[in-house]
Amino acid sequence: MKLRLLFCCMLAGVMLAKAGQPKLPEVVRAKFNFNPGWVMQVGDNTAAAAFGFDDKSWKAVTLPHAFNEDDAFKKPIQDLTTGIVWYRKHFTIPNNRKGQKVFLEFEGIRQAGEFYLNGQWIGRHENGITAFGFDITDSVKFGEENVLAVRIDNSWDYHEKESNSGYQWNDKNFYANYGGINKNVYLHFMPKIYQTLPLYSNLHTKGVYVYASQFDVKDRSALINVQSEIRNESDKQVNITYIVTIADKDGAVIRSFRSMDNPIGPGETRIVNASGRAGSLHFWSWGYGYLYQVYSVLMINGKTVDIVRVNTGFRKTGFSNGVFQLNDRPMHLKGYAQRTTNEWPAIGNAVPAWMSDHSNGLMVESGANLVRWMHVTPWKQDVESCDRMGLMEAMPAGDSEKDVDGRRWEQRVEVMRDAMIYNRNNPSIVFYECGNKGISEEHMKQMKELRDQWDPMGGRAIGSREMLQKNTVAEYGGEMLYINKSAGKPLWAMEYSRDEGLRKYWDEFSPPFHKEGVGPLYKGQPANEYNHNQDAHAIEDVTRWYDFWKERPGTGKRVNAGAVNIIFSESNTHYRGESNYRTSGEVDAMRIPKDGFYAHQAMWDGWVDDLTPHIHILGHWNYSDSVTKDIHVVSNADRVELFVNERSYGFAQQTSRFLYTFKRVKWQPGVIRAVGYTYNKKSCETEHVTAGRPVAVKLTPITAPKGWVANGADLAMVQVEVVDEKGNRCPTALNTIQFAVDGPAEWRGGIAQGPDNYILSKELPVECGVNRVLLRSATQAGAVTIKATSGNLTPATLQLTTLPFEVKEGLAVQMPDDGLTGSLKKDNKPDVEPYVVNRLPMIIARATAGCNQDKAAEAFDDDETTDWFSNGIMDSSWIAFETEYINTFNAITLKLNNFRTCSYPIRILVDKKEVFKGNTPRGLGYFTIEFAAYRGKKVRVELLSAADVKGDKGTEMNGKKLGDGVEREEQDGKARLSIIEAELYGPLNQEP
Repeated sequence: MKLRLLFCCMLAGVMLAKAGQPKLPEVVRAKFNFNPGWVMQVGDNTAAAAFGFDDKSWKAVTLPHAFNEDDAFKKPIQDLTTGIVWYRKHFTIPNNRKGQKVFLEFEGIRQAGEFYLNGQWIGRHENGITAFGFDITDSVKFGEENVLAVRIDNSWDYHEKESNSGYQWNDKNFYANYGGINKNVYLHFMPKIYQTLPLYSNLHTKGVYVYASQFDVKDRSALINVQSEIRNESDKQVNITYIVTIADKDGAVIRSFRSMDNPIGPGETRIVNASGRAGSLHFWSWGYGYLYQVYSVLMINGKTVDIVRVNTGFRKTGFSNGVFQLNDRPMHLKGYAQRTTNEWPAIGNAVPAWMSDHSNGLMVESGANLVRWMHVTPWKQDVESCDRMGLMEAMPAGDSEKDVDGRRWEQRVEVMRDAMIYNRNNPSIVFYECGNKGISEEHMKQMKELRDQWDPMGGRAIGSREMLQKNTVAEYGGEMLYINKSAGKPLWAMEYSRDEGLRKYWDEFSPPFHKEGVGPLYKGQPANEYNHNQDAHAIEDVTRWYDFWKERPGTGKRVNAGAVNIIFSESNTHYRGESNYRTSGEVDAMRIPKDGFYAHQAMWDGWVDDLTPHIHILGHWNYSDSVTKDIHVVSNADRVELFVNERSYGFAQQTSRFLYTFKRVKWQPGVIRAVGYTYNKKSCETEHVTAGRPVAVKLTPITAPKGWVANGADLAMVQVEVVDEKGNRCPTALNTIQFAVDGPAEWRGGIAQGPDNYILSKELPVECGVNRVLLRSATQAGAVTIKATSGNLTPATLQLTTLPFEVKEGLAVQMPDDGLTGSLKKDNKPDVEPYVVNRLPMIIARATAGCNQDKAAEAFDDDETTDWFSNGIMDSSWIAFETEYINTFNAITLKLNNFRTCSYPIRILVDKKEVFKGNTPRGLGYFTIEFAAYRGKKVRVELLSAADVKGDKGTEMNGKKLGDGVEREEQDGKARLSIIEAELYGPLNQEP
């Protein structure tokens, strides 16, 4: 911290020095880590607010710390412990800070808190999401002990004190309730004339706003704009000089600029601005978390009085033609809808910053470019982690599954306002989400006005789930599961592939020989799709993604902008499989990858079509002699060949573009190898080797880049494996491991299928040969020894040493994210085109219909909330689309109403030539019918007989309503043809 302050001072001095002598500031703000040195007690005791209350028997904790962390993944979400908990902290502020402003910053709590300083009530915060702060200048004592006491209530039914309104997002389905002070806390010192904090709740201040404009991506330059809110709490008017200095990731100054001097009177608050063009920029991008340090410097009479550092990145975004663009480059959005709590077993959400990087970095490694945090604004720690990892974010405010009004809507607006102000300098946020369900146009306008007021230049689109209509102020939208397309605002699916499956189950041929789909009933119904084995779950992932991939950018004028899979890591939220937590993840709760992780990597690792070669064989190669099974390979190669002990099994049947299936391959010990070929050249290969019998336990540490810190909150993760004599993991091992720990650390353990999910147990099994456990550091540094044993296996011993963490009078200078840097693993300026146009869209000029002619244009109006429909009479159940000129047609893409449940017998004619006759497929939106190229002007679609209806048209197992197209009261719906959107295509080598 001291080094950082000195560096800031030197920057300001360098800018003003005329003879090479830096002018160091007399007063500079300071920020301290306020996490260490708390005590906690569960239960309500109103006397705990008092300064002199005896808290010596309370539990010592370092923040962030959820009081009910022991419940995480042990209990289902609805049973997580709730109630009252008190936190107290003793601290001393040095006398030399007298005369300065003093602020507390809380990144968030769950749910509501009453705050007392030295026995006096200083404020309240209730929404359970946003950051907030208190000005404690007049309440704090200098040079003597202070006591901060906080009463937290995390009740599910908590109601706002003033309005008696509940909070819509305090929901037992999706917002896991890890109660208490579960995020970081900071203490700030500032001069009387200072730059404010971006904490609108309580303080009503906006801080510094940094944004780039006038981009020249090719030239790598942009105009950098900085504005800061200045407040004068002195008793005199002064002239302020405002200077901005930008340093690169290594601290080298790349640009400095200043504003005109500005007068500011006593008690006045004003905004100052400065702008300057910067060149040779490294634009922030996917997998390229390049961050600059922007120093916002306030000077008075030649003296530096205040410096704010903002870590940010510069990137250009675009949201048009149905496509998202990053730095002028089209991108197909792909990633995960992740629970905002981003939780871990026996910890909850309150993990150290390096573990946020570990988890979010894995998303990028799997090929994801976007995470859609669900229902509530993410923790600042995760936001900053996504900045570093190069992972784009969709940021919600607070909501549930529907629009609301009155005070509950006002609460949503207030949360969005606070979240925008607090996070508007974070480049990873590219979408503001106003609802997990469509909202009214009036509400959408209100949210857009909020964005235009607080973040008008940040390059972020504002929208909501759904909002498909063409005439809306929403700047993006998309349904939960279904394929949407647009030629205007981007539409992307927000929660697709909802199936579940445990990591423990490879397939039906591997211990513990779980039969695919078998599990307990869910609400009295079979739950096959929520009790998958790993292989079936991964195949479902491939099948579902293919629906979006085939409508990707480059496939026409109207395209799908992308989709996010729910979820990335197992979640302590609502579930439908055999476990008491959700197992939809592509990694498990300890972030151990499943097969689905590697399947996504093969399908996603590129902007659109420019995929990095990947190939993955589902499963392992440790079966019994009696096993003959289908082998599935996921790859983005054009063809895949399989070898067993170098004997070729030929090339596989390809389905859903990325899935290659080799039928009835007999197991034999040795090596199974898959080779991918692209353009007839080998592009990728992978193999599984038969492991020998288990002989030993192996331990591998996973810690922060700079080591395990003895601060009472840092965690070390230890991976445990069962291995053969060569050190190969035994993929079918289920051995139970006994752990013993010696040294200054607290056992937090791992998770596995069994009693209480083995939460906190020092005895737990590996699953598929591997598991992980967590240990929390103590506040004293030292050596920690972990020993793992299992029956006759050779035991393993691992020694880790925790590093000292200095705390003085309750304050620390080492920050939670110290030592964490941006990941630059991907190329921020790839020279390969993201896609090549593969078909030619034909512009429909008009349509003629056998009935409901006034609705005919709605079959090609780029609006998925409208459709043309026939009247139930077969002779008039047709529509003809006409182009202005004669063209060659070879395909039609349709989205028919009731696309999920109905198959329509149709025929298609180009002019009078029949080019197709058959039944349309059921699906999740669009399908394409290809036919022999034929020239003409009109393409006619006719219904031949009543539709074949199958499947439930109502609700999902948990009561969520399933979509099936445009809703209306049906009149003999089986005999109707209803077209939501039609698109015509021809070959690229079109004749004139």
